[in-house]
Amino acid sequence: MTQVHLTLRSSNRKVGPIPVSTTTAKTCPDACPFKKNSCYADGGPLAMHWRKVTDGERGADWYDFCAQIEALPNRQFWRHNQAGDLPGDGDTLNLLQLATLVDANKGKRGFTYTHKPLGNLTEQFAVRNANDLGFTINLSANNLAHADELADLNIGPVTVVLPADQITNTFTPARRPVVICPAVMHDDVSCATCKLCAVADRKVIVGFPAHGSSKRKAETIAKGE
Repeated sequence: MTQVHLTLRSSNRKVGPIPVSTTTAKTCPDACPFKKNSCYADGGPLAMHWRKVTDGERGADWYDFCAQIEALPNRQFWRHNQAGDLPGDGDTLNLLQLATLVDANKGKRGFTYTHKPLGNLTEQFAVRNANDLGFTINLSANNLAHADELADLNIGPVTVVLPADQITNTFTPARRPVVICPAVMHDDVSCATCKLCAVADRKVIVGFPAHGSSKRKAETIAKGE
């Protein structure tokens, strides 16, 4: 079962006071190098909350969660998965559950990120369709070279993990522009006010300098080492 918890008003300063979900860790793909290694969600209060969702102590099943999303006000801006990934155990994408969420999001402004490998054309089409229908799925890259690979798929916008000291805009090896997350750079900016990651057709890649309790490990991945 895909267990999900919806917080109607996030207390995370960088996210801002918007609805945000947390999905069972079972959805995290083995393909993600940050899994149980250097994921920011593995530390602090979020880790404790995430564990309770994964254990079934908090949240609802997938279809009740989708009903909660459908009940949000029209044009509501919200973030899916402060922890967890798209529906489906491990590397697999559950196409039916994703389609149900995309349908529930109609009239809303949901966005998220995924490390799923999307290894077949059917999964890639599902992600592109979600982006076309207003539910923005950012493809999460491990480093700048990987960002080019994901951008070449042409199925959705791309984000990338950067070394911790990379705080100026840069380029991928293929010269695609990378913009540092504005919420990282400015204390008065949050997901709620920026909304850049919710722009499905944007031309820039959004970069996130490694952060959190395991940022040194994350930085190693970002540098491709």
